[in-house]
Amino acid sequence: RSVLWHHIDTKLYERQFEAEKTTNFNFTLPSPQSDLARELLKDPYNFDFLTLAKDAQERDLERGLLEHIREFLLELGVGFAFMGSQYHLKVGDEDFYIDLLFYHVKLRCYVVIDLKMKEFKPEFSGKMSFYVSAVDDILRHPDDQPTIGIILCKSKDKTVVEYSLQNMNRPIGVSTYKLRDVLPEKLQGSLPTIEQLEAELDAVPLEIEDEE
Repeated sequence: RSVLWHHIDTKLYERQFEAEKTTNFNFTLPSPQSDLARELLKDPYNFDFLTLAKDAQERDLERGLLEHIREFLLELGVGFAFMGSQYHLKVGDEDFYIDLLFYHVKLRCYVVIDLKMKEFKPEFSGKMSFYVSAVDDILRHPDDQPTIGIILCKSKDKTVVEYSLQNMNRPIGVSTYKLRDVLPEKLQGSLPTIEQLEAELDAVPLEIEDEE
């Protein structure tokens, strides 16, 4: 399936350009950087390549995204360069680890992504503000634009997010994500998984070559 049809099927235009996004970019970033940052954000992000159990934790989500890094980067959009997971930062005498760190080559800035398997809580923005400040101080080059933070949550209350961000002086956006639906337990053993189907399809050309 072509990339174009994938974007149409996943309603990319609606999620990236028509969605009512919750950020504080307008008053934490200069123009036109604020507009460009808002444009790169999607809501929701479509992680239909990933299925997780109901009791999955943030590390499970992170591991799944890394195992499907090509699909993840495609969903993030053009310009994201992966810098690392559980990226270590030494602040004072303490160690901190960022879930996912990227560099956006078009915006020329670092992008910190924090993963949550629950609804957005106000304290998430304070933690992200700390990470963004640390990256700006430790990693950011003088020629780089201000670091951006993106909090990915399972769900969010728009009003709660807006109150949480309105007094933050670091650029932060909050988006939700969707995972692939989990089959009912009674069907899980009788139907092949996406991974099994892909493995079967990958084997078809080899079988044809053997017959020739």
